[in-house]
Amino acid sequence: MFKKILIANRGEIACRVIRTARRMGIRTVAVYSEADIDALHVEMADEAVAVGPAPSAESYLVADRIIAAAKEAKAQAVHPGYGFVSENAAFAKALEAAGIAFIGPPIKAIKAMGDKITSKKLAAKAGVSTIPGHMDLIADAGEAVRIARDVGYPVMIKASAGGGGKGMRIARNDAEAKEGFASARNEAKSSFADDRIFIEKFVEEPRHIEIQVLADSHGNIIHLGERECSIQRRHQKVIEEAPSPFLDEVTREAMGAQAVALARAVDYQSAGTVEFIADKDRNFYFLEMNTRLQVEHPVTEFVTGLDLVEQMIRVADGQKLSLSQDEVSRKGWAIESRIYAEDPFRGFLPSTGRLVRFQPPEETSNVRVDTGVGEGGEISMFYDPMIAKLITYGPDRETAADRMQEALDGFYIRGLSHNISFLSALIAHPRFREGRLTTNFIAEEYPGGFTGEALPDQDPVPLATVAAAVHRRYAERDAAISGALDGHERHLPDRWAVMIGDHVLKVVVVPVHGGFELEIEGRHVRLESDWELGESMFRGAVDGVSLTVQIDKLGVGYRIYHGGSELVVRVVSPRTAELAATMPVKPPPDTSQFLLSPMPGLLSSVAVEPGREIKSGEVLAVVEAMKMENVLRAERDGTVKTLYAAPGDSLAVDQVILEFE
Repeated sequence: MFKKILIANRGEIACRVIRTARRMGIRTVAVYSEADIDALHVEMADEAVAVGPAPSAESYLVADRIIAAAKEAKAQAVHPGYGFVSENAAFAKALEAAGIAFIGPPIKAIKAMGDKITSKKLAAKAGVSTIPGHMDLIADAGEAVRIARDVGYPVMIKASAGGGGKGMRIARNDAEAKEGFASARNEAKSSFADDRIFIEKFVEEPRHIEIQVLADSHGNIIHLGERECSIQRRHQKVIEEAPSPFLDEVTREAMGAQAVALARAVDYQSAGTVEFIADKDRNFYFLEMNTRLQVEHPVTEFVTGLDLVEQMIRVADGQKLSLSQDEVSRKGWAIESRIYAEDPFRGFLPSTGRLVRFQPPEETSNVRVDTGVGEGGEISMFYDPMIAKLITYGPDRETAADRMQEALDGFYIRGLSHNISFLSALIAHPRFREGRLTTNFIAEEYPGGFTGEALPDQDPVPLATVAAAVHRRYAERDAAISGALDGHERHLPDRWAVMIGDHVLKVVVVPVHGGFELEIEGRHVRLESDWELGESMFRGAVDGVSLTVQIDKLGVGYRIYHGGSELVVRVVSPRTAELAATMPVKPPPDTSQFLLSPMPGLLSSVAVEPGREIKSGEVLAVVEAMKMENVLRAERDGTVKTLYAAPGDSLAVDQVILEFE
């Protein structure tokens, strides 16, 4: 077995590999850019080597620097994680030439499966179902339109290289095909340095289902069942689970057999994933094979009890798989939520900054947190915006989902925007609970974007109960301040009004041993909790039903986070509530004369100049952030008056790019 391995990656996957290596008694070497000098993976590893400036193109993607670091540290093997150089055949070949083992598949398999066009041809030859489309390279937008017409709209325009949803566009007409081709090619070039594009038929009501395979160098290949990854936004997976609530045993075995057949066709070794798309009738088609560990691998680990990183290391060491296909057992259900630094209330725009507070839920046998950051760490504009992965397990899907809901409520992050409220709303959504999933789920259920849930289950009483109890505790402290003149001590009222959402609830709060007795709009409620002043997490039970609520004190009121809701709550006297109802609402400022940057990022291009007349829908500028192109369009007709930023400028959120007359 290897004595020392280098992890050619960063963030949560680097930390994940380090944990398994440590358990196996293997020393680890981290690599880091200038932006990651204080990162968690650097701290966790036994050794660390710098590999260059902050941009990944000058550090983590530079194969020569990674290999030089491995030589310097005398590492015997390299684990690439996912992303960066994980599916780079030239990198694997250079490692081989240097006498360093690659903890991944053979070069032949990486090359064959790394190119989507080649992989589809190989898949068809191996008897794997494939989607109709044009599998040859496309020269320009005009040819893209002609091919799209031949295949038949809607079509998917896709980059031949890479993955992760980058370089992908859906087109339903000629105009979208022309524009989608240009955007996909530009995005593919910036993400993968490869602008080759192809087109295939877009499957309506699609479900994204993938099969995990394991293979060794002795000809043994098995599959570990499927993962359902249909909850996606802009082709990026958001929630994954194992098994799929959609597959029957016949379809599951057919998918597994085809995945194994494809792996055998390219003499595969190590862990890999064969991705399929399935329609509403359970017809399925090959999408691609990822020759690496997947982000969502923990759900498979939960239901099989296997450590996939350990399996990869043992295969790279020349060992045989420790189990056969007949010995693979799957038990229970696991769900993974990807926690990103993004603002779901502003169209999921990326967020950057420091994690002022980072308190994940406690890990147990049923709750797992994979992360590469800690409190005080920074989410940089240079890399993927993932903060953590939260995985929960249960004997069945309902239990796993309930545990996910509770764990999300208890995941406390402050300092930057994040998507926990959105994830919580997804998990609680009736359609998700029923398992009626497609890759269009988010677009269909949130067509106008995510605005937050008004109130979980539309019942204000549980959260109003918590707010009233918390306010009572703060009021007791304020009333106990020493130095008051005799006869002028503050006497606390029992009657309050809780203003929450569109509701104003009259509340009577009486402290009792172990909690409070409350009367809310004539309803008697018992609240039990050991919450103490200053705690940001309120855990208790309302009439015996457990409740976890995040609560931050504001100047006048509280901000409450629970079940997909982010609510500002005020607890005031009944008379104050009456007067508040008469207050005018201040309108937001008019920014219609300006084009504002919706996110922090790089202004990669400006398509207009002062004096130019523009039409509604016309492209004005492109902002690049978190490896994604964001096209900004005119919302109405007008004339450009002034440019305030130029291509190459770094923009802050809401920074003015240009002004209209």
